[in-house]
Formats: sequence, C-alpha cells, structure tokens
Amino acid sequence: MIDINPNGTGLPGIEQLRVIVGAVMTIGLVLSVLALIVAAIVWGFGANSSNPHLASRGKTGVMAACGAAIICGAAVTLVNFFWNVGQSV
Repeated sequence: MIDINPNGTGLPGIEQLRVIVGAVMTIGLVLSVLALIVAAIVWGFGANSSNPHLASRGKTGVMAACGAAIICGAAVTLVNFFWNVGQSV
C-alpha cells in the first residue's frame, strides 16, 4: 500500500507561495466587490432609463460578481473537499 500525503515543508518557498496565493485571493475578492458596484450602477441606470437590455446586463453582472466572490471565498474549502473525495476513492 502506498501512502503519500502533501508535504508542506518539502520544497523551499512553500510558505511564500501560500502568502502569494492569499494575496491573489484578496485581490480577487476586491475585484469582485468592484465588479458588483459597477454592475449595480449599470443595472440602476438601465432600469431608470427604461433600457431593458442594459438592466439585464447589470443583473447578469451582479450575479457574476457574486459568483466570483463565492468561488474566491470557497476555493480552499472546495479544494480540500475534492482532495478528501479523491483520497476516499
């Protein structure tokens, strides 16, 4: 039987890579907030100007920004979940 687990100290620079990934996740969340604000403005502008196409694009943008924030926030949990699923196969 082979038993291999992730090694957090096997390579130099692993800790710096964790810091970089955390920073990228933060940037992703900040950009999601920015996209949400812009999409909400587009949605409001489209609704107030009786432009259904623009309002629809704003709604889609709001949903996309929320989805991106969910994925950024849940990335570590998702990877851990699928790692555990893979280990049980």
